[in-house]
Amino acid sequence: MIKAKYPVEKFLKLQTPFYYYDMDILRQTLQEVNRQIQKRNYVVHYAMKANANPVLLHEIKNAGLGADCVSGGEINAAIKAGFPKEKIVFAGVGKADWEINLALDENIFCFNVESIPEMEVINQLAAAKSKTASIALRINPNVNAHTHQYITTGLNENKFGINLSDLDTVLDLLPQLKNLKLIGIHAHIGSQITDMTSFQSLCVRINEIQNYFFQRHIILEHINVGGGLGINYEHPNHFPIPDFESYFNVFAEHLNLQPYQTLHFELGRAIVAHCGSLISRVLYVKQGATKKFVILDAGFTDLIRPALYQAYHRIENLTSDLPEEEYDVVGPICESSDTFAKNYSLNGTRRGDLVALRSAGAYGEIMASQYNLRSLPKAYTSDEIAAL
Repeated sequence: MIKAKYPVEKFLKLQTPFYYYDMDILRQTLQEVNRQIQKRNYVVHYAMKANANPVLLHEIKNAGLGADCVSGGEINAAIKAGFPKEKIVFAGVGKADWEINLALDENIFCFNVESIPEMEVINQLAAAKSKTASIALRINPNVNAHTHQYITTGLNENKFGINLSDLDTVLDLLPQLKNLKLIGIHAHIGSQITDMTSFQSLCVRINEIQNYFFQRHIILEHINVGGGLGINYEHPNHFPIPDFESYFNVFAEHLNLQPYQTLHFELGRAIVAHCGSLISRVLYVKQGATKKFVILDAGFTDLIRPALYQAYHRIENLTSDLPEEEYDVVGPICESSDTFAKNYSLNGTRRGDLVALRSAGAYGEIMASQYNLRSLPKAYTSDEIAAL
């Protein structure tokens, strides 16, 4: 078992709230990813939207992963971190002209295009630069990922991708767009998926789509199946590294990949979630009419997932060995939704205790805001804390 290590004595000297990243967990996660793909023609692009902390990006780049970007800002951050441009993909349903021009100027690997209007704009901007843009068609596979409605992306009702019914129109148009080169297809069905049958369904649908392209005598060099692999939020100590073996095996067993094809993945949460914790200090323990409240100095401005997705994060009192009591764990923001957990069992908690909200390395620091004019949380790695 790899268990997060908290240097509590050093934490007590730091201003809270702050993010803490255990680099040992991140490194071992990256080692496991590479161990699983080394015998296969697979390429993993790190989905930067999960966390763009520069120290983490540098570590992920050093592990040999590419970058999956959904904005011009992320492209700039990927290049600054040293990700090879030939491993950078640019996704997103609403790419602005300046972002497309940036990607063209940097000669990134591929655009994941999501609509006919986007194809036409990229073609126009590439022609103005006398360049040819490599594209993968993001196809909406209409596969239910059985996850939260806000993070499912592969149904017909979602805004993402090209619907299967529009493929004929797209392929009829492509020969007229002389500055685009079709190199592959892309699909992504959602996030925090723990049921492997959803990925099996995706494989079945991609096999059908591949057959459609073969019938049209179109050779696809690259197949991109997106990401979405979930993590175990309930037991981060027992399962600190996601089940990459089962995940990659699904595609090895169910996807009809041709010898000349490269399979691409865009993993984010699965790589960085478990290495990160939000460390907060208890401001007050308040006795309400029917329950006790633990009021933290961290709120949804620091970690919005529980308020936005009703998401669960394991909460641990790092400085108490008292018997457990039941609390609502809340933040200081002037909103009723600023609640991390209700009826939650914690070691007996007092003012000044340090609390860790676990598995917050993905969609935590990157989504922080300054609502209520609060300061953004600082971030420290285990390497930095060790040097203090």
